[in-house]
Amino acid sequence: MLPMNLIINQINWDKIMLQPKKTKYRKAHKGRIKGVASSATTLNYGTFGLKAIEADRITARQIEAARVAMTRFMKRAGRVWVRIFPDVPVSKKPTEVRMGKGKGSPEFWACRVKPGKILFEVDGVSYAIAVEAFSRASSKLPIKTKVVEQLVK
Repeated sequence: MLPMNLIINQINWDKIMLQPKKTKYRKAHKGRIKGVASSATTLNYGTFGLKAIEADRITARQIEAARVAMTRFMKRAGRVWVRIFPDVPVSKKPTEVRMGKGKGSPEFWACRVKPGKILFEVDGVSYAIAVEAFSRASSKLPIKTKVVEQLVK
């Protein structure tokens, strides 16, 4: 039998996506994303940020893909903060299943994003590198975004 620390090291950490440890309810309503963001609209941690312009659901896979694209381009220089977390379970019925017989099982986790919300923040890199990193990250996201900069720090 393998020691516990070897078992833990063999876990493929790339496959583990963002998701809540515990939820009150297993399934959630679809809902609508109306209005503009009221929280996380200003930069709190970094010098540069990626701000959402449109409203949509962003999945945990998309968040992780954007984060990886940013950190790879920045060559691990600077620091990246992810300001969103996928806390909404999205259920889906299997393919070729008839109507009825209840709601499908939860398939993935998503985050509802409104216009004006800061998605990512970066610090410790130049403006040119931050803009290119955000450009690569925004290509992984289903919404239009813009780069914002902190005026005085």
